[in-house]
Amino acid sequence: MNQRALSLDALRGYAIITMILSGQIILTHLPPWMAHAQVPPGKGFDPSLFGISWVDLVFPFFLFAMGAAFPFSLGKKIEKGVNKLSLCKDALIRGAQLVFFAIFFQHMKPSVISSPQSIQSCLLSLAAFALMFPMFMNLSIPALKNTKYDSAGSWLIKIVAFIIGFVAMNNIEYTGKSSPNFDPYFSDIILIVLANMAIVGSIIYIYTWENPIHRLAILPFVMAIFLAAGNEGWVKEFFNYSPIPWAYKFYYLKYLFIVIPGSIAGEYLYQWIKQKEQIGRRNNIQAYLVASLSMALIVSNVICLYARLLMLNLALTSILLISLYLVLKMTRNNFSILWKQVFVAGAYCLLLGLVLEAYEGGIRKDYSTYSYYFVCSGLAFFALMFFSVVCDYFQCVKSTKFLVMAGQNPMIAYVATSMLVMPILFITHISDYFSIFNNGAYMGFLRGLILTSLAVMVTMFFTRIKWFWRT
Repeated sequence: MNQRALSLDALRGYAIITMILSGQIILTHLPPWMAHAQVPPGKGFDPSLFGISWVDLVFPFFLFAMGAAFPFSLGKKIEKGVNKLSLCKDALIRGAQLVFFAIFFQHMKPSVISSPQSIQSCLLSLAAFALMFPMFMNLSIPALKNTKYDSAGSWLIKIVAFIIGFVAMNNIEYTGKSSPNFDPYFSDIILIVLANMAIVGSIIYIYTWENPIHRLAILPFVMAIFLAAGNEGWVKEFFNYSPIPWAYKFYYLKYLFIVIPGSIAGEYLYQWIKQKEQIGRRNNIQAYLVASLSMALIVSNVICLYARLLMLNLALTSILLISLYLVLKMTRNNFSILWKQVFVAGAYCLLLGLVLEAYEGGIRKDYSTYSYYFVCSGLAFFALMFFSVVCDYFQCVKSTKFLVMAGQNPMIAYVATSMLVMPILFITHISDYFSIFNNGAYMGFLRGLILTSLAVMVTMFFTRIKWFWRT
């Protein structure tokens, strides 16, 4: 029996690493396709631009991986008979912790604590980074370890750490943001969206476990609310209502169009892992072709949609999908069964997204369109298939270790650059020499590559010693 689908860790790792990279490269001299399609370098946000770049796939891939993890984190517990209401309560707690994480991270960046940045603000940020370990790890009180009070002791440590963090945020006079005081609205929007998906996506999965059709049936209602909210009536009031607007908005639930398809992919993976008997013989040629065609689908769609070569993209996508379908018919074994399932779901989402491309003017991330949700979901299925070949079939462990280990500890990876790497570089005055990276496109990209590599090494270190942040 397979113990773990490394492909899912690798996909999550790819998403978090490219998320870090896209935020750290200096875009001044780089071509527009290195940035978000609607935010070309030096020109600001322009919603009239259509298309997607590689950067626009980063967040959807991470959301997709989050949904794909539901069968492993929630499905296993349901199989063991854990009460569904108890799981919903856990989802609410997890979401609340992610909301705190989003606010705390945003407030404790050195550049936010003080402007200009100082050694004191860097030390505070490093202390905040250290405080996140008792917040998001299950640490035990030595005297209570291996007793019936062990869990209560772990929660006591967490609560104390959260209180210290909250008190710290309320007693800092910020000079790096518009308001000098603590503000719950000042948070990391990516983490806030993830918190909403952790709650709503988890609850939907809990009550549609083993009923994927019921899960998918929720999406038309979400779409209907978005479409009807533009007109007066109770739907608009429901759409706009929020008891805690700094933590929840119905608007964030648009990403269910990515998370729910991800949960379908996760179920395919989960069933594959549970498969004990090997079926048929392996076919390496088939595996190479599956990986190549999956990657070709991702690359061709990004390039053609960015360049607005829509008919060419449709033709290439059709050819590649037909080719992949024929390749998958070559053999029947455990892997090909999984790949066929992933292929069908991915092809459906991708083609639906391409049909919707003209709606709302064209595909774009901001303001996001329905075409964007389904195209990105489809491409995420094929990215998962690519990593399934590389990580699970060929077991290329050494070459993908950095992806897998980053994917197993994404919370540390996400904050490592801002709260650990950059403060240390500032305190040691190494950052004084970073002005050299402002000269030219290659140097701007090299800066991002160096900082991302340092963040990945930090993450790999904590993963290796099994210090994981979890909510």
